[in-house]
Amino acid sequence: MDIVEVAPTASPPVCRLMDYGKFKYEQAKKKKEARKNQHEVVLREVRMKPKIDNHDVEFKTRMVRKLIDGGDKVKVTITFRGREITHPQIGWGLLQRVSKAVEDVAVVERAPSMDGRRMISILAPITLKRPKEQKQNAEAKNT
Repeated sequence: MDIVEVAPTASPPVCRLMDYGKFKYEQAKKKKEARKNQHEVVLREVRMKPKIDNHDVEFKTRMVRKLIDGGDKVKVTITFRGREITHPQIGWGLLQRVSKAVEDVAVVERAPSMDGRRMISILAPITLKRPKEQKQNAEAKNT
């Protein structure tokens, strides 16, 4: 048994008799458990160009949906080359089309805006659920 100072800033300081090794072990266990339940939101990127075919837009949109379902934010970037920069409305329409297609699972966090030769929009999940929780909820609904 050890004398451990629990609250050094209190007046008078508070001490406890305890097994310090066991106390440190319990604290480390709690920290590890808290870290296990965390999910870090990552910003993923999907790139497109203004001259993109319909099928390719649908494919990229499916990729955006998959990333958002995984709990990550998605940065949709349209890169303009050469004289394409004179028609930013094409890129804006493309970003609107993607955001409209995933509006049931994502919300537009940053509206389309020009950043040099690129137009950027950021989409975030409506609810930041972890993939494991989503699977468990889906299994619970099926039974």
